[in-house]
Amino acid sequence: MATELDLGSVYHLPSQLRLFFDYGRITLGEHRMIMLHTGAVGSLRKELIDTLGVDRARGVLTRMGFASGERDAELARKLMPHASDDELLMMGPRLHSLEGIVSVSPIRLDIDIANGRYHGEFLWTESYEAEIHLSNFGVHHEPVCWTQIGYAAGYTSAIMGRFILYREVECRGQGDRHCRILGKPLENWDDADGDMKYFRPDRVADQLLKLQAEVEHLRYSIDKDVAMGDMVGGSPAFLATCNLLKKAAESHVTVLLLGETGVGKEMCARALHGHSPRANNAFVAINCAAIPEELIESELFGVEKGAFTGAQHSRPGRFERAHGGTLFLDEVGELSAAAQAKLLRVLQEGEFERIGDTRTRKVDVRVVAATNVDLQQAVDQGKFRADLYYRLNIFPVVIPSLRERRDDIALLVDRFLQKYSARHGKRISGITERALDALRKYDWPGNIRELENMIERGVIIAGSDQKIDIADLFPCINIGRKEPALLDEVCDTRDAGRGSGSLKDMVDHALDHSTSLEEIEVLMLQAAVDRANGNLSLAARSLGLTRPQLAYRLKKRESDAGGTTA
Repeated sequence: MATELDLGSVYHLPSQLRLFFDYGRITLGEHRMIMLHTGAVGSLRKELIDTLGVDRARGVLTRMGFASGERDAELARKLMPHASDDELLMMGPRLHSLEGIVSVSPIRLDIDIANGRYHGEFLWTESYEAEIHLSNFGVHHEPVCWTQIGYAAGYTSAIMGRFILYREVECRGQGDRHCRILGKPLENWDDADGDMKYFRPDRVADQLLKLQAEVEHLRYSIDKDVAMGDMVGGSPAFLATCNLLKKAAESHVTVLLLGETGVGKEMCARALHGHSPRANNAFVAINCAAIPEELIESELFGVEKGAFTGAQHSRPGRFERAHGGTLFLDEVGELSAAAQAKLLRVLQEGEFERIGDTRTRKVDVRVVAATNVDLQQAVDQGKFRADLYYRLNIFPVVIPSLRERRDDIALLVDRFLQKYSARHGKRISGITERALDALRKYDWPGNIRELENMIERGVIIAGSDQKIDIADLFPCINIGRKEPALLDEVCDTRDAGRGSGSLKDMVDHALDHSTSLEEIEVLMLQAAVDRANGNLSLAARSLGLTRPQLAYRLKKRESDAGGTTA
């Protein structure tokens, strides 16, 4: 039977198409869309054919169309939960027209979703695909609307719950007056093998994806050192910081990195070192707040045998190990008064003595210090030496918080997705638009470190070849600024009681996604450290562990992962 429906007036489809000029995004429902010049698409099609050959290029484009059709079918079901079979099926052509692909007119449509019956025949006019193929290659010897055929199959198969194969029986690309397609269940075709090969994944493409994953894994495991190019961002605040770091890198001046916890001060220090004349020598880092006060001097300056009980061997400190290179002193505001005095001497004279030794040692070290506290205030309170502060504060660089560089969040998400997909051996297809919106609206008390940990959690929880959604990122956080309802569906069940039911929901979610016990432990450890703002003793107490037990687990995790990232 012939079917003609005015779905636009019934379902207000154009209202689902939204343009966000501030973010540079177009969405149709919950799916991100893009606008491309047909000339650019034609150039890509030509390059695929020239590089892969006609058959492989056809397969790539057919599968791309199939995936697009499946997503539009998902949107149609959400928009029309009570639609008839005819209405649901015809929303596909309507969406295809809205997306500027082709104008579709039904010739015959017989559909019964409940009983699995389907037969569809449609006329295509204004096919962009036939147009660009004719422009690049002229008249072809067979139909050329490969992406559109894939779309029709993907959409109808998703609606019907069984594979529906379409064939283009007439095509403008092969010299016909118009394009006409015929679709029916796979088993109703007598000779479908030739068509089906274009819907099967190409082994060459799979090999390329596997090699890409291996390269990414090597990229993040071979070396912990980073260069300026490894930092991601394009916001004005980020670019201004990079400009200052590059200027500092050209000299030997002592640099003081300022900023909140988690903004990436160590990564900035490594980038500065990598761009300096000392790049071929050692980069040594020490967190002054993580080492007990009675041990910090021996860690920095070394110790001679017999200097104190337990000192059975002489050993160099971090300054000696960094000779010729760079020493990064994180949380420098936590140094004891004695350590501050010795540090000042090294900075002024370039010399120091090991604990228990009378020999003065010369050292050539470029010091980069970092803190998230107000050193000027610490000086005023008598907690930090004024002369040391002035010596460290020669070249201060303020690292912006993530709140000041929200435009960089999408870039950072992509980077962390690549990193942790490789580390955990999973293929994640991206992140949903609503999840990305939630990330942009979040206040980020833990800055980039919190974002990185959140994306790693999402990679672990999300299924392979799936997109990360809000539920995978936020346990149940109030986003705050705009559209707090974004998280309602995540929090509905978990907020009730905040007790055993909430915990059971979390466990069920983890089991549904085949999350291992080891992965859950990693998330728990990192979340506890983040909540405690890096205070291991406080984090250990929240987990019912001792500080050494927590430190052991964190160190083991770093060892297993092949290194840490600032």
